Amino acid sequence: MIDKLSWVTIYPEIVLLVMACIIALVDLSDTSPRRTRTYVLTLATLAVVAVLSGLQASEAKTIYGFGGMVVSDPMGNWLKCFATVALMITLVYGRPYAADREMLRGGEMFTISMFALLGMFVMISGSNFLLIYLGLELLTLSSYALVALRRDNAVASEAAMKYFVLGAMASGFLLYGLSMMYGATGSLDVNEVFKTIASGKVNHQVLVFGLVFIVAGLAFKVGAAPFHMWVPDVYQGAPTAITLLIGAAPELAAFAIIIRVLVDALQPLAIDWQQMLAVLAIASLLVGNLAAIAQSNLKRMLAYSTISQMGFMLLGLVAGSDQQGTYNAQYAYSASMFYIVTYVLTTLASFGIILLLAREGFESEEITDLAGLNQRSPLYAGVMSIAMFSLAGLPPLVGFYAKLAVLQALIASGHAIYIGLAVFAVMMSLIGAFYYLRVVKVMYFDAPVTATTVSAPRDVRTVLTINGALILILGIVPGGLMTLCYDAIVATLAH
Repeated sequence: MIDKLSWVTIYPEIVLLVMACIIALVDLSDTSPRRTRTYVLTLATLAVVAVLSGLQASEAKTIYGFGGMVVSDPMGNWLKCFATVALMITLVYGRPYAADREMLRGGEMFTISMFALLGMFVMISGSNFLLIYLGLELLTLSSYALVALRRDNAVASEAAMKYFVLGAMASGFLLYGLSMMYGATGSLDVNEVFKTIASGKVNHQVLVFGLVFIVAGLAFKVGAAPFHMWVPDVYQGAPTAITLLIGAAPELAAFAIIIRVLVDALQPLAIDWQQMLAVLAIASLLVGNLAAIAQSNLKRMLAYSTISQMGFMLLGLVAGSDQQGTYNAQYAYSASMFYIVTYVLTTLASFGIILLLAREGFESEEITDLAGLNQRSPLYAGVMSIAMFSLAGLPPLVGFYAKLAVLQALIASGHAIYIGLAVFAVMMSLIGAFYYLRVVKVMYFDAPVTATTVSAPRDVRTVLTINGALILILGIVPGGLMTLCYDAIVATLAH
């Protein structure tokens, strides 16, 4: 018999699943070209789910359910809340774009997006390797379908095929690594695996062998080099609305499973996976920043930017795995969590502008398409500039504080290697500033290609303005979000 407490741990998931099925049925009778009824019902559902997750997170309780397979803790609940809000914003930005390209003919975009979010929730809540993997597969299968949503578009179909083939390979890596851990420890439960490895009775070589495959699979999911080969092609080839959908909220879920698998389950092997993550971080910063300079396509440039940003996020996890003490681990992991949350916020704004400028039959994907945007719309040029400056790490925007927090965590460890990593990261950020500032230069100093003014629906305009303002406000007063991340990580590491 399943106790009442178990159901409490999955309230948001139940609401999401039931409403996704109801919305799929309601959509059958929605004949409007923009799927207004489906859209409103989807946003209302996501708002309720976000509030439920936020309320659970604010209680600051850690509850295990279903025999320890599911965990409801502050970190997981806040990440669920942020992922839900990110999906809401994505759908607001993406609906006009999708409608112009007849991607809303069947309404699948809304229902499949909700199932993708359900996959993220299962990944975030999983305290069992099998459950984490099931959540990951639900997310990735939904993502493949979304990338291929424009069935009549050859480029999108090609991107979906590449994503499917490489994604299947990465899933195989992760599954093989997890099966090695099960074979070595005799358990799929995260806490049991931790205890068994900590006892020192397991063959270390077998564990490290499995760990290599696990780290490779996780690196693919966050798009870290050298497992980044899918990111530029999928970002460029997928419809822009779908690019934002797979490039924002899923990063929060990927961060959660890194914490669940590497920190909660495999912390005794930290000395091993810390070195692997350090190599991935260096490669990501190097490949991402250098390759982005050569790009003329804005979506492809932002794809390489994502790779370098993930390298920065991994540096926080590297610093936290050091055996210097609990405090440094808590601060480093919370710096990484803060980084990934603020990165998603900034990504939403940058892709929101790309979606806004796209018209029927025109994608607005090239950097030159932004030429003279300030003369056509100072507001949207300002929002894009804020997003670019934040990604570059310029004060007083939130991207600066996020980078500073990660660098502080590295330096606080006191190791010469980590301080060297911090110096390398700063140098790479200086290189990265070039391609971000190039976008700003094009918007403000180049002559506009077209004289048409930029118009947007009221909901898009409102959300985009708030999005840009948040990047600035959280940079000036980051303390609240940083404290939230720190308290969430402390609660997670305590159980």
